[in-house]
Amino acid sequence: MAAPGSLPLYQQISELLIRDIAAGRLIDGERLPPERDMAAQLGIAVGTLRQALKELTAKGLLDRVQGSGNYIRAKADPASVYAMLRIELATGGGLPTARVLSVNRLPKDPRLPAFGSAPEGYRIRRLRFLSGTVAAVEEIWLDASYAPTIALGDLSESLYLYYRTKLGLWIARAEDSVGQGPLPDWAPADFPHRPDAPLPMITRISWDQEGRKAEASWTWYDPETVRYVARLK
Repeated sequence: MAAPGSLPLYQQISELLIRDIAAGRLIDGERLPPERDMAAQLGIAVGTLRQALKELTAKGLLDRVQGSGNYIRAKADPASVYAMLRIELATGGGLPTARVLSVNRLPKDPRLPAFGSAPEGYRIRRLRFLSGTVAAVEEIWLDASYAPTIALGDLSESLYLYYRTKLGLWIARAEDSVGQGPLPDWAPADFPHRPDAPLPMITRISWDQEGRKAEASWTWYDPETVRYVARLK
């Protein structure tokens, strides 16, 4: 059974394919493998794959030609719930999932960039995976004015999807600063580095659809398996 807040499997697969289109690993006009072969490669049922392909077709990213196959229709900026996720496996791409470690309403950490109007924020700590590989630890702070309460069980793979569907909040843009910082002591034991190890660290500030600073976050990622990617078009 999927964890509470998880995306349905077919949507996870469609998002994986969207990320591959955005990255140029699937190019315009490319013919996908036969559906049974593709489902076997992904380790899913053919019916689940067909649901994912239906999602791509609805978004204008796939032509399904009866008797011929499925063909990619690449767009410059394909819509994705992971459109602002900038870390990938070193080998390319990776299906994003996450394990929520804790959610707490607390006074904002003074080390964060200034954001929001409330003195408190929701501190969300997560372990990030890419195609099952442990990739990063994340500490995300949402201004407390957006929700009276947030339950841990509501959150999983796509935090921005939760914001949109449950809080009416769209993250419209974000600014990242990439540097280095010590891994925090709350990082779970299955993250492959010890606390205080110097790691690449992303500091992000995010704006909502009204132009307000809604969120700030830190992400520490494993440089042995993960890279930060920003594509310019």
